[in-house]
Amino acid sequence: MATIEMKNIVKKYPDGFEAVKDVSIDVDDGEFMILVGPSGCGKSTLLRMIVGLEDITSGDIVIGGERVNEKAPRDRNLSMVFQNYALYPHLSVYENIAFPLRLAKESGSDVDAKVREAAELLELTEHLDRKPANLSGGQRQRVAMGRAIVRDAKAFLFDEPLSNLDAKLRGQMRTEISRLQKKLGVTTVYVTHDQTEAMTLGDRVAVLQKGILQQCASPRELYEQPVNLFVAGFIGSPPMNFMPAKVRGDSIELPFVTVPLSADVAQKVEGHDLLIAGVRPEHFEDASLVADATRGVSFQATVDVIEWLGNEQYAYVPFETSPEVAGNIAELQRELEAESTRTQLIVSLDANSRIREGESTRLFMNIGGMHLFDPATGKNLTLSSSSSADSSTSAD
Repeated sequence: MATIEMKNIVKKYPDGFEAVKDVSIDVDDGEFMILVGPSGCGKSTLLRMIVGLEDITSGDIVIGGERVNEKAPRDRNLSMVFQNYALYPHLSVYENIAFPLRLAKESGSDVDAKVREAAELLELTEHLDRKPANLSGGQRQRVAMGRAIVRDAKAFLFDEPLSNLDAKLRGQMRTEISRLQKKLGVTTVYVTHDQTEAMTLGDRVAVLQKGILQQCASPRELYEQPVNLFVAGFIGSPPMNFMPAKVRGDSIELPFVTVPLSADVAQKVEGHDLLIAGVRPEHFEDASLVADATRGVSFQATVDVIEWLGNEQYAYVPFETSPEVAGNIAELQRELEAESTRTQLIVSLDANSRIREGESTRLFMNIGGMHLFDPATGKNLTLSSSSSADSSTSAD
């Protein structure tokens, strides 16, 4: 086990394209670090530079206190699990797991002991004589993980290992990977474009956009204190709602309602005429079910669509956005690879709410959960100074 330090890492290709731009991240010994972001953000390139499959244009990779920039992948003692499993189809599960040990010319008794220990840990003992073609996707991924485990590597590297699995199996494998990493205590760097995986697996999560590190923090801090519009929109499912907000002294005007600002927040947004307000779906509710209305404001709106999920439901409320920020929101949605470009509120409702589609109804918004962003820079103006200092970020 070892620490992994990425110091001012840059990757520039011969055609001039810069895939990774001055990224610095320190991974502690035994930590589970997630690299997350949309397609093309540089996360897999960064992982491949750690393992040595990509050359570094500038910067340093330090593993266990040793600079490894010029070391070949085989000399870095890292185990990597790929998206496509990379199993040998003609070998049994036993021999696939044993393969790196055979290459290292370990004794037969040591190979057998390590393979069977890994197989028991991954619940593969009864499948050791089978070929990969006869296994399910989840079993194949466990074989790939077993091959990584037996090497006694300094760190595990995962490159989108669950993206080929169906939704139910991804959930099961997430739990297995989390349990396994905690049991082994091995330093782990895990790449994914799925923010649900990032939020449920990582001790810390590094959010990347266009090769730039946006924020590196715990999942809870990313969710509650995003440093900018991109992080706020990328982290969370359903995503954060964004609305134009006109500043009027000690209050702001949203499409549905005017919201009073505390003295502290009013001071932070002083000098701005137009902002983007961000409010997560769970900070809304059916106003008739709110016991303490002093925490926020109520407003009238017409619900377009209701999605009832049994234990909860989501209401969709369309609205017209201000032309001054429409471009910012549309650009953000493109960067987030959003399925819909409509401007609408997604409102999380209690399962007991009886709001119906097409009805004008009264909704409640908890103003304590509102963030205000600068449209020009994307910076979160309402972020507390302590949270800002605790998060690592290289971009506004």
